[in-house]
Formats: sequence, C-alpha cells, structure tokens
Amino acid sequence: MLNQYETVFIITPVLSEAQMKEAVEKVRKIITDNEGEIVHHADWGLRKLAYPINNKSTGFYNHFEFKAPGDLIARLETEYRRDERFIRFLTFRMDKYAVEYSVKRRSGINKEAKKEE
Repeated sequence: MLNQYETVFIITPVLSEAQMKEAVEKVRKIITDNEGEIVHHADWGLRKLAYPINNKSTGFYNHFEFKAPGDLIARLETEYRRDERFIRFLTFRMDKYAVEYSVKRRSGINKEAKKEE
C-alpha cells in the first residue's frame, strides 16, 4: 500500500524561469520514476521568507501531494540536499484526516475559481 505524502520546497529566487521549471520537473520526475503518483501540484510563486536564508529574503514556493512507497522519501530528500537550487524543504506523511481536508480544500478552491469565471 502506498502512503500519501505532502512536500513543500523553496527554490532560490536568483534562477531564471526555465531553471526554476527544470528544478520543479526534477522533483516530479523523482516521484514518478520511483513508483510514485502525483495527486496535486501547486506553484505558490515568489513569496517573502519569514527570515533570510543564505542572504535571500524571497523564494519560489512549490507544493506537491503524492502517493509513494516510504523509501522514496529518503531519495527525494537526498536530492533536495544535493541540489543547491533548493534552499528549504519539508516532507511529511499525511494521515487520513489530512487527506480528507486536502480533498475538501482543493474542491473548495475549484468551486471558487468557477464562480469567478
């Protein structure tokens, strides 16, 4: 059985848009190449950091929700540490309540987007 995980990472703001997309694609590829299935991806864009990291006050935030075997997490976090484009990351396993909340939150966002159209 696959567990459901959530990972949020911050990419350094000095990259070009192509380099940023390449870093995001790298994470997507690691997940899918290792028997993972992406449930949801959200690009939160450029945001101000709560405190400076490596003399940077902003960063590009990305959020992935995915299903994967447990051994994938160690591989994913090793890649985060090796790649200097990632300045922070957090990955955790979602329990059934977090999964339910996430589904409700996404459906609420979709309804609001349709109302605006």
